[in-house]
Amino acid sequence: MASEPLEKSKLTSESYVPRTMPVQLNAFDMTANYMLLLFNITISTLLVGSGAAGVSYLLVGGLVFFFPCAIVTAQLALMFPHEGALYNWSHKALGQYWSFFSGFCAWLSGALLIIGGPELLVTYLQNLHSGWLSEPWQQGLVISGLLILSCLIAQQRLRLVQNVINILTIIYFLAVPLMGFATLIWLLEGHPLATSFAHPSDWAMRPANFITFGYATFAYLSTEVPLILAGEMAPKREIITRHLLWGTPIVFASYLITTLAMLIVQGGQAAYNGFAPVLLLDMVFGKWAGNLILVCILAYFLIVPVFFNSTFARLLMVGAIDKHLPRQVGLLNRNRVPGNAIIFQTCVSLIFAAVVFLIIPYLIAPASPGEFATEAYNVLIAAATLVWALSVMFLFIDILVCIFRYPHLLNSRCLFPKPWTKPVLWLCCLPGLLSCLTAMIATVVYPWIPQISVGSWWYLVGGLALICLGAAAIGSMIANSGARWQDLTTAE
Repeated sequence: MASEPLEKSKLTSESYVPRTMPVQLNAFDMTANYMLLLFNITISTLLVGSGAAGVSYLLVGGLVFFFPCAIVTAQLALMFPHEGALYNWSHKALGQYWSFFSGFCAWLSGALLIIGGPELLVTYLQNLHSGWLSEPWQQGLVISGLLILSCLIAQQRLRLVQNVINILTIIYFLAVPLMGFATLIWLLEGHPLATSFAHPSDWAMRPANFITFGYATFAYLSTEVPLILAGEMAPKREIITRHLLWGTPIVFASYLITTLAMLIVQGGQAAYNGFAPVLLLDMVFGKWAGNLILVCILAYFLIVPVFFNSTFARLLMVGAIDKHLPRQVGLLNRNRVPGNAIIFQTCVSLIFAAVVFLIIPYLIAPASPGEFATEAYNVLIAAATLVWALSVMFLFIDILVCIFRYPHLLNSRCLFPKPWTKPVLWLCCLPGLLSCLTAMIATVVYPWIPQISVGSWWYLVGGLALICLGAAAIGSMIANSGARWQDLTTAE
């Protein structure tokens, strides 16, 4: 494939964003965003379910997926440091149809997964008091309230929102050293290990626990998401390399520390129990320590929907700027953030929350609405994760195309010394693509909850994911046609 001039693939959003939005994000801001997005302590409780093998999956997932994703993300961002991240990179590599398709998949997944933080907060409140929020409609109202709150916060000045994110991210990550220190004290006091690590079979990855590979891989999704804000960073190269260089090992170490802590102190009791980190501190130091880590974790549940709302709205904004979406979607409010996009995105999330917690459980299973709401939520999140994983595969496809399409740009903005750049990128792409695809298959084949049979699970999750992808495909065709029509009109 011949080298192609960049001018032919330049998007309007590339010049519009730096001219109209404050350029203010620094390396610390982006590192905090990266850490907040990539590290979800409840995923560690899923890894515990496979015993010592959970650590094996965590290590393998980091080697074949997380580190390749981080390297490819850094290289693409160095070549194209523009607002929209994957949306922009796919446009450079594959054109506007696949650009909108990959961006729509990423945005839709984000709009659905915004519900995740508030739902986890509801789960924690239920653990604090068994009588709280027992009915789906109660859970739905709390989740809806938190979504609206996140919308209001996300519409404020980015500097203010980022300061809040930075503070609460620091508080959240205090949970990691707390768990590590508690585990060390536990061992020094002479307590036995709650999990067996002595035999090779304990670490073995086998069909019976292969769903854990999906958990480990999906824990590392979204290395590119903070770079949706790339147009609001300065200086770009320094921030891109620093936030990935520092954030990646911190996230990896955080998963390793928290997973090992629960395996050593609690063992199987921590498996699939999102409240396990709090119980661990209770066991070692008492209630005061459990309350302390509870505050740390609650900080995550409160701020992550704000980050999702603020960041993913930028995808709608650049889509509107580049004439794929109605102009009104991309308008900035008085705080110079995409207020209309944030409101629209919140409405989409509210609709899904209402369907899952307020409508479907009482229409389909009025006798047991709570159980059905749990099933519906897990199916929705699994389908959203599948769509997100598919969009992440475009990372590797984009860099492979860009290696041939923009060789001079790659050489001038390479992440590694020139002789090493292409071999390293090729070595990242093959395991990255295969591991992402394998994790997607594992998610479809193995149910996340025992209430749903294997046959029903793949049918429901796969079917919902296909509906989302169909919507993305149709939306891409409409957006592509609309952009072409506008270009012809302008030319006339």
